[in-house]
Amino acid sequence: MSAHTQTAEKGQNTTHLCQESYVCSGTDEAIFECDECRSLQCQRCEEELHQPERLRNHERTRIRPGHVPYCDSCKGANGNIMHASMTGSRQIAAVRCQVCKINLCLECQKRTHAGGNRRKHPVTVYHAGKAPEQEEEKGMDEETKRRKMTEKVVSFLLVDETEEIQVRNEEDFIKKLDCSPDQHLKVVSIFGNTGDGKSHTLNHTFFYGREVFKTSPAQESCTVGVWAAYDPVRKVVVIDTEGLLGATVNLSQRTRLLLKVLAISDLVIYRTRADRLHNDLFKFLGDASEAYLKHFTKELKATTARCGLDVPLSTLGPGVIIFHETVYTKLLGSDHPSEVPEKLIQDRFRKLSCFPEAFSSIHYKGTRTYNPPTDFSGLRRAVEQQLENNTTRSPRQPGVIYKALKALSDRFSGEIPDDQMAHSSFFPDEYFTCSSVCLSCGCGCKKSMNHAKEGVPHESKSRCRYSHQYDNRVYTCKACYERGMEVSVVPKTSASTDSPWLGLAKYAWSGYVIECPNCGVVYRSRQYWFGNQDPVNTVVRTEIEHVWPGTDGFLKDNNNAAQRLLDGMNFMAQSVSELSLGPTKAVTSWLTDQIAPAYWRPNSQILSCNKCNTPFKDNDTKHHCRACGEGFCDGCSSKTRPVPERGWGPAPVRVCDNCYENRGIQLDVAELPSDEEGGTLIARKVGEAVQNTLGAVVTAMDIPLGLVKDAARPAYWVPDHEILHCHNCRKEFSIKLSKHHCRACGQGFCDECSHDRRA
Repeated sequence: MSAHTQTAEKGQNTTHLCQESYVCSGTDEAIFECDECRSLQCQRCEEELHQPERLRNHERTRIRPGHVPYCDSCKGANGNIMHASMTGSRQIAAVRCQVCKINLCLECQKRTHAGGNRRKHPVTVYHAGKAPEQEEEKGMDEETKRRKMTEKVVSFLLVDETEEIQVRNEEDFIKKLDCSPDQHLKVVSIFGNTGDGKSHTLNHTFFYGREVFKTSPAQESCTVGVWAAYDPVRKVVVIDTEGLLGATVNLSQRTRLLLKVLAISDLVIYRTRADRLHNDLFKFLGDASEAYLKHFTKELKATTARCGLDVPLSTLGPGVIIFHETVYTKLLGSDHPSEVPEKLIQDRFRKLSCFPEAFSSIHYKGTRTYNPPTDFSGLRRAVEQQLENNTTRSPRQPGVIYKALKALSDRFSGEIPDDQMAHSSFFPDEYFTCSSVCLSCGCGCKKSMNHAKEGVPHESKSRCRYSHQYDNRVYTCKACYERGMEVSVVPKTSASTDSPWLGLAKYAWSGYVIECPNCGVVYRSRQYWFGNQDPVNTVVRTEIEHVWPGTDGFLKDNNNAAQRLLDGMNFMAQSVSELSLGPTKAVTSWLTDQIAPAYWRPNSQILSCNKCNTPFKDNDTKHHCRACGEGFCDGCSSKTRPVPERGWGPAPVRVCDNCYENRGIQLDVAELPSDEEGGTLIARKVGEAVQNTLGAVVTAMDIPLGLVKDAARPAYWVPDHEILHCHNCRKEFSIKLSKHHCRACGQGFCDECSHDRRA
């Protein structure tokens, strides 16, 4: 076989030719050095020579310009040094014997080719212009440097099995990696079943066999959580994960953790030792792809905006290398060289209805191990080739990697209840969506986990159903809705334009009010004595909304709001009456005007007595004459007589002095429609009963409260007439023993059994 033929006078060789001549006849440039074949080989010869199964595990190294091979005679079959003059490592070859087809250092050449016929063997000189020691030192420095760069690398726990990040902050992450903050890195992670040698694979692929990631021959899984280490040679963060099928506790959380690691990775190695590729491998990658697109793509975009990252996080998933090691079966595609393994893998995905659309690429790398150890050279070359591709996944600073992991951990965290575990998928939606369930209909929230921290409300895919217990009906103004606006309205005690005292009195008499910010007061529950319509049929629209745990929106809004305001009215009324009689007079005056006959002068217009012209003060009582309707002081209206012509019947009622003296003169009363006048006087007679007992606002409030209490009562409350005794102590209720409703269950209790309060 031909090799270099340059003489010493021509200087140092910079290009090596193939030493095999198997395909190329020795004319092609050498690219690989095979340690077992003991030769430099071109691309074509290397591929052809290693086609047989028994030669595929040969350790081959890609050579660089100026490369010089090692001496073959210095190393025996066991890799031991053959002669004592060695210093502990193999010597660099000085020549290659073209007859013996071996590389020799100067000492071995003297020892083996100094006499006899071997002395005449033609040789190729590797070093002609420089001393062998200088080139040897240069070659050793390059190899030693790469190994020494990884000698101090140690792994550290990045995330534990409960999804808690074990580094304090971004600076701590960079410190444990032992790299520069400005260094641009990629992330390589490994997945596979427990016992498939994931840690061992990483150690031999990236760290020359050093046990950076702990391995163990024991049956128990030695990798718990997620571990990380920095490869300074390839500028890569290497991540080791727990094995699938190995966890017995927190299985759902540990599975979810794997997808977080996958999301921040640029390259994923799926390691399997199964002689045949199982369906679980394809289902895992298919489910991971679906969950990545559904839950993680949006979050990675949000992380880019939220953290202000200079480097946008790619929404396209990592590349995947399936590393398949077999012992007894052939590798994928080896039966038919024309079949590409990657195409066979895509066909398997389609048959299983799994679609790995999220991954930027999927490659297959197989090795058949006849005799240990496993050959990782093919995987190493495939990894380096993928890392050189920056088209879809570009390197980024370690701080960006940490921020992405932290954002995903903050978003998708928390315990997953066992009853939500779905075994039909490796990554079900329950692992990543909010766990809140509507109390009314039982539907789950479709938002991602921990969305409430950002102020995003719950949302469900389906409509809710009405529940009497939660009264989850929401009112919106119908007039505004027809104008293209959606304005929520709630019942309340008074309009925004009412003063506190008059608003309280109006509520007591006319019921709750519904006020729209745009349309004003649109409804009063007892605006008329009879015939009041339901607001749903007239002024408001209703919608049924979900009731989520931890919210009390419906207790604050709709019908329960009316009952809560009623609960507070007695307290407010007592406060009013205890402060002064001023508010009492104001309430009484307004109440009188509301139910006064049409011929009465309104209280607001009566400033002085119609007879003696004495000005009325705030606390003075104004009296209306039932005959003429004018306002008088008490002294000028102390007499009584029947006024049947005004509809007051035969009983004597208050009249002024003038009307009393003219009692024989028939009043000229205009005829009013019977329905209107009759309704007015009936209202007035009811008002008389109220006003005569109006010594304090409390009395004025008690009567209307009794009238509207059932109307404002929540649907789940037991009606008063059905409550005969305390639900707890069984005491019978009487006039002296008041009934109280529990706001949680709606049952009736006595005061002693219901004095506790809570939200």
